[in-house]
Amino acid sequence: MELLKSLHLQKHSSGASTGPHWWSHTKNAGELISYNPTTGEPIASIYCISDHDYEHVMKEATQAFLSWRELPAPKRGEIIRAIGDELRKYKDFLGSLVSFEMGKSKQEGDGEVQEMIDMADFSVGQSRMLYGKTMHSERPTHRMYEQWHPLGVVSVITAFNFPVAVWAWNAFIAAVCGNTVVWKPSPKTALCAIAVQQICNRVLDSFGYRGIFSLIISDKNELVEKIANDKRIPLVSFTGSSAVGRNINTTVAKRLGKTLLELSGNNAIIVDEHADLSTLLAPIIFGAIGTAGQRCTTTRRLFIHESIYEKLIKALVKAYRKITVGDPLDQKNLMGPLIDEHAVEQFQHAIAAIKKQGGQILFGGNVIKRPGYFVEPTIVEAKNEWDIVQQETFAPILYVIKFKSLDEAIAMQNHSHFGLSSAIFTNNLKHAETFLSVRGSDCGIANVNIGTSGAEIGGAFGGEKDTGGGREAGSDAWKAYMRRQTNTINWGDSLTLAQGIHFEL
Repeated sequence: MELLKSLHLQKHSSGASTGPHWWSHTKNAGELISYNPTTGEPIASIYCISDHDYEHVMKEATQAFLSWRELPAPKRGEIIRAIGDELRKYKDFLGSLVSFEMGKSKQEGDGEVQEMIDMADFSVGQSRMLYGKTMHSERPTHRMYEQWHPLGVVSVITAFNFPVAVWAWNAFIAAVCGNTVVWKPSPKTALCAIAVQQICNRVLDSFGYRGIFSLIISDKNELVEKIANDKRIPLVSFTGSSAVGRNINTTVAKRLGKTLLELSGNNAIIVDEHADLSTLLAPIIFGAIGTAGQRCTTTRRLFIHESIYEKLIKALVKAYRKITVGDPLDQKNLMGPLIDEHAVEQFQHAIAAIKKQGGQILFGGNVIKRPGYFVEPTIVEAKNEWDIVQQETFAPILYVIKFKSLDEAIAMQNHSHFGLSSAIFTNNLKHAETFLSVRGSDCGIANVNIGTSGAEIGGAFGGEKDTGGGREAGSDAWKAYMRRQTNTINWGDSLTLAQGIHFEL
């Protein structure tokens, strides 16, 4: 509780927007409880948003957009810079809260807050680079160009595994583009969202703005359905499972709205016969056990060339024996708990399916009998075509699979419904370039000699196939939060139609 006090958190009524005090006092929409996955004990309870609260938030966000869009983009960037500076002050506290409520290691919690800070810096620069193009017109004395305008109210729905960073990927870019943002976080990590909202409230208040960032919290599916059906929200950004993302996409598409989807992954690393074995253990293991295997970019399949298979397996098992599992706030531990009891049940279901299909567990495979939701990091010798291997299990299970040729390994990697992240370890230039070519990985992210996890914010993050096709954070991902407008200006003295058409009355 000392941690919560240091962040100035108190019992929160969802639906709060900006301002020094929470305006909502709703208590009749139910409560949700945030649990500490390390102990299984409750941390705090939060009042859920009511229909009345939702309408208040949407009205305020819609009204705020009308003035926010008029503020020059570089000025909007200055406000995001101020939020980034405030996040720097609270990095240690926020990182600890992420670890405390979500269960990822303290290093990873701090790293997630650093992603927010980096995203703020990136967004400040982006606010001066919302470029359009100038085109040559086929008509004399005409000028053509394109420009970009904000969409309006953007809804960001985030998952528990990255309770703050993914919001920043979306919210900071959306805001410098001129949009207002309504955030629906995972109910499993609501306290992290409240803490971030508090920080944003104070900064925006100092600049005289309300309703730029808003927060709505509920554990009821009806809230997501309400967002997906709300015509006042032109863009819904959703991070989560492919099954839920598909339903949201269908609902939003029916009203001709836009979606930005970051969905499931079943990521693979290929280790060929030319790889430097001295450098790859750490990225493989971090990719497999980081966030206890609950990242969308978690390494789930490891394809190893037959010539080095036994040697690498032996080294992996030896390294796994050194992995310390426990309280994520204790920095000696490399892996924390799963998020809740349901996640443990999914782990057990996967282990049962592995055994049924004849998989050999080389390490781990057990639930750790202690308070909280701890399981052993697990290595399984498997076959790529097994159903369980082709599923995304949010747990630290690494499937190891032998291959003979690079073409075989690439084919097995691409034999997945998902297409998020991928990697190859090799010192063979031809193999590396093949992996990155049109004949290679079909994923949105393809790395050479680094793992599948830990993307930098400068590049566009996202994947193909059942991963949803969305792109967030870097590159030209800003365009998703804006609408394109083509402009043609006739500055001459006569009317000229395109395509040589003559029209005279």
